[in-house]
Amino acid sequence: MQGRSTKRQKEMARQQKQREKDAKKAERKTEKDQRPTRGPGEEDPDIAGIIPGPQPLPDAFNT
Repeated sequence: MQGRSTKRQKEMARQQKQREKDAKKAERKTEKDQRPTRGPGEEDPDIAGIIPGPQPLPDAFNT
């Protein structure tokens, strides 16, 4: 009956992995809730300083 013990081990490993995933998910949620929110009109820090439209060519291409 080797199959039963292997199946049990696999199932226990799957359950442990699911518990770890749930813990990580809860941790991410608390981190997200603690993050400061931007007020209206504040610039998004991910795109701060980016100028839309065509970008100037590097000096190596201007010679």
